[in-house]
Amino acid sequence: MSNASPSASGKPGRKQLIIIVLLLIFGAILGALILRSGGTKPAGDSHGHEEGAKSGKDDGHGHAEEAGGHAEDAMPKGPNGGQLFTEGDFGLELLLVEEGGEPRFKSWLYDKKQPMPLTGTEVAVTLTRPNGDEQEVTLRPAGQVLTSAQTVPEPHIFDASVAVQTPKEPYLFSFSQQEGKVNMTDAQIQAASISLDTSVPATIRSALQFPGEIKFNEDRTAHIVPRVAGVVESVQANLGQQVKKGQVLAVISSAAVSETRSELQAAQRRRELAQTTYEREQSLWQQKISPEQDVLQARQALREAEITVANATQKLQTLGASTSGGALGRLELRAPFDGMVVEKHIALGEAVKEDASVFTLSDLSSVWAELSVAARDLAQVRVGERVVVRAGASDAVANGTVAYVGSLIGEQTRTAPARVVLPNPQGAWRPGLFVTVEVLAAEKPSAVTVASSALQTLDDKPVVFLKVPGGFVPQPVQTGRTDGKRVEILSGLKPGASVAAAGSFVVKSEQGKSSATHTH
Repeated sequence: MSNASPSASGKPGRKQLIIIVLLLIFGAILGALILRSGGTKPAGDSHGHEEGAKSGKDDGHGHAEEAGGHAEDAMPKGPNGGQLFTEGDFGLELLLVEEGGEPRFKSWLYDKKQPMPLTGTEVAVTLTRPNGDEQEVTLRPAGQVLTSAQTVPEPHIFDASVAVQTPKEPYLFSFSQQEGKVNMTDAQIQAASISLDTSVPATIRSALQFPGEIKFNEDRTAHIVPRVAGVVESVQANLGQQVKKGQVLAVISSAAVSETRSELQAAQRRRELAQTTYEREQSLWQQKISPEQDVLQARQALREAEITVANATQKLQTLGASTSGGALGRLELRAPFDGMVVEKHIALGEAVKEDASVFTLSDLSSVWAELSVAARDLAQVRVGERVVVRAGASDAVANGTVAYVGSLIGEQTRTAPARVVLPNPQGAWRPGLFVTVEVLAAEKPSAVTVASSALQTLDDKPVVFLKVPGGFVPQPVQTGRTDGKRVEILSGLKPGASVAAAGSFVVKSEQGKSSATHTH
C-alpha cells in the first residue's frame, strides 16, 4: 500500500525522536547531580561529625574532656608552650621556666586569642605542697609578659590556683603539677620492702662522731735508756713480756759506772778514816791532852769525806746503778713499773750508747683514745663530757670521759687534739686500733623527727620521700641533731606525716629514673 505509517516502515517518527532526546538530556542532568552530591557533605553533617569525634567542651579551667575517657594531652598549650586556661573570650597562658637556675612563673593574657594589654591586671598563683605548706606567687608585668617576683623551689609538686583580676572581671583557674612524683601502688611498696615511718616528736640525745686512734698512755709509758755507754752482758726481757716493777731487763758493763763505783768506795774508805780520826781527837780533847783546834780540824775532814761519799752515791743513782757490792762496771736496767715490753732494741754483746732507747715499756691497763676536733665543734667537746668509743674492726665498746682538750689549733689541720683515757683490763684496746669516738651531749626534745633511714640526698640537699596517694614525692627538709636512730627535722615537714623509711633508697632510685627527663 502507498499510505503506510512510519512505524510500519521501521523508522522512528518525529515525536519519538523528541522524547528520546528529552530522556537523554534528563539522564545527563540527573547523573551530574548524583556525581556532585557524592563528593560533597551536607552542611549540617559537617558539625555533627566533629562533635562525634570530640564531644567534650572546655570546662573553663583549660581542661578538655573527651567522650568515653580522658585526652592524652588534657591541658591545651598556648603559643609560648605554656598551659592555656580559657573562659569565654579570655585566655591565660602560664609557663614555669628556669632563668639563671631560678624557676619562675611567666604568663601571657589573651582576648579572643589575641594578646591583650597587661595594664591594670593582677595575677596571683597559690601553691599548696603535699606537706601542707602554701606559697603565694605574684606575677607582675615585665614588658609584654607577666613574671613572678618569687622563685618556685623544687620539687615542683603542688596543687595550684590561679587568681586573675582584669579591669573588666576576675577569673579563677586551678591545676596540679606532679613533676618528680614516684608512682607506686601499695602492692609495689610492699614488694619493694619499703617501710613507712611517721614524723613524731621525740627526745634526741645529740652526738658528734670523730675518727680516732688508740695510743699508749704516755703517762704510763717509759723509754728505757742506759744513761752510760757500755756493752750488753745479758738480756732477761723479751718483746711482749709482762714485767714487774724493779725486774731486771738487761745488764750492761760500763767503764763509766766502774769509775763512779770506784770513786764511791774510795770515798767510803776516806770517810771511815776521818771518822776514826775525829773520834780519837775528840777523846784526847776531853782528856785535856789535845787542843780543841785538832778536834775541829778532824770534824771538818769527816764532813768533807761524807760529802764525797754522798756525791759518788748520787752519781751512781743518777746512772741507775746500785751502790751495793759486785762487779764495779755492772749496770742493771730495771723496769720502773709493771707493764709490757712493747719495743726492744738491744742484743747480747751489743755496744750501746748512753742515749739509745733499748726498751719501751708501757702499762696497757689503760690507754688513750686520741681524736682531732674541728674548731666549730670545740664548744661541744669539753673536758668531762661523756663519750662512747667503738672499735672499727671489732664489736668492742667502752664508755669514758674527755680527759683533755688542746688549747691550741693546728695551723695546718685547723683542729685541736683531744683524748679519752680508757681502762683496758682485758687488753682489747690495742694501740694503733682505729676507733670512732662519739661525744654525747644533753638530751633535748624535738618537735618533729623521722627515722634516720628516711633521710636521703638529692642534688646535695637532704630530702625525705613523703607518702601521697599513688606513691611518693621528694620533700626537702632542714635537719638538726641526730642520735643515730632518729633525725630532728627543723623545717620542711609537719608532725604526723608519713614518709618512706627503710628501703627509701628504692624510691630514690625510681625518682632518679623519672628525673632523667626533667624539663620545665
